Amino acid sequence: MGNLLVVGSVALDTVKTPFGEVSEVLGGSATYFATAASYFTSVDLIAVVGGDFPDQHLKFLKSRGIDLTGLERRAGETFRWKGEYSHQLNEAHTLDTRLNVFETFRPKIPDQYRSPSMLFLGNIDPELQLDVLRQVRRPILVACDTMNFWIERKREALWRVLEQVDVLIINDGEARALGGHPNLTRVARETLARGPKYLVIKRGEYGVLLFNHKQTFAAPAFPLEQVQDPTGAGDTFAGGFMGYLAATSNLSEASIRQAVVFGSVMASFTVEAFSLDRLRALDYKEIEARFREFKRLTHVEDLV
Repeated sequence: MGNLLVVGSVALDTVKTPFGEVSEVLGGSATYFATAASYFTSVDLIAVVGGDFPDQHLKFLKSRGIDLTGLERRAGETFRWKGEYSHQLNEAHTLDTRLNVFETFRPKIPDQYRSPSMLFLGNIDPELQLDVLRQVRRPILVACDTMNFWIERKREALWRVLEQVDVLIINDGEARALGGHPNLTRVARETLARGPKYLVIKRGEYGVLLFNHKQTFAAPAFPLEQVQDPTGAGDTFAGGFMGYLAATSNLSEASIRQAVVFGSVMASFTVEAFSLDRLRALDYKEIEARFREFKRLTHVEDLV
């Protein structure tokens, strides 16, 4: 089997929060995912950038051992996103989106990527997600992300995707939009009936919920003194989650729960700085240490 494969976006972000502002920094769903996952396993990345994409960003991704054979470089400008956060930091207010070369992106899977061990379908058109699934041999685990735009405009195609994936990773607002109900437990039951084995619901500062057909698992968000920029936290979570599972090749219930915590660990580092700055400086010993802190945070002795 091959590496962990991610299909998504690579972008240049301009972000303003109450704690600072950055312009034209490295971003994109595939970027955050692949960088987080690279701390656990080998990653192949499929995306598109324009001729203006800085070489320094390519060097960084390669330095993390991420294979960029599938990163297409076209004439034109790279996908750009501009957003702003209030003090609550729960939701970005999009100020400008310029898809540029990403608007006509049609993922082409190189031959050496066609047998991935695991596959993550980033937040792209469900029709494109289906096309990627047709181009690869069935991995042992497939996960995907989506957003309200696709839920509202491509619902039928999205349901066809969900029939073929093992894990759906979305936030609570997206879950309610998909299920058409405010109760997340009910939404989970109805969503799982349509195909996925697991539903992971990201709830920002309130942590993560993991549902399967039998059980529910909840992990808190790690309490931090410093949060600068939540951009990419969800994609970083997915990268930590999938990266750990790809590293262990263990899909037991216990391993899935550990993966949720590793995803939360990686997301907790990302929000401490703008862009991928915290992930650039990260050491695996820090990841292990924070995992243990998570364990202490949630441990409760059994009743005597």
